[in-house]
Amino acid sequence: MSNSKIVYATLDVFVRGLAIEAEIGVYPHERGQPQPLVVDLEVALDPVEVEALAETINYETLAAAARRVAATGHIDLVETYAQRLAEACLADPRVTSAKVRVEKPQAIVGAAAAGVSIVVRRA
Repeated sequence: MSNSKIVYATLDVFVRGLAIEAEIGVYPHERGQPQPLVVDLEVALDPVEVEALAETINYETLAAAARRVAATGHIDLVETYAQRLAEACLADPRVTSAKVRVEKPQAIVGAAAAGVSIVVRRA
């Protein structure tokens, strides 16, 4: 058994495949019509040993942020939604960066989905 110390290189918390409804889109037929989105979130924290929930980010907190941004009213672009969600993730001072991927499954006929991905980090 080695006596070497463990160094935590990364600590990422994620939620994948979160299905939510949002009023989103630039076309007239998309107004007032909720559409499905599939959201993946990943936030990076300073790599520390975690022993309690208060020392990390709760998955439900990330999911709630995604739902809260969607509930703000009509959003024209998926890009705008992703940016707002990424900024919401950075509102927690423990988060050093956030990656948000948003799929809009009904965007293109014949495609499984179209969407965007954004990565933000503290300056």
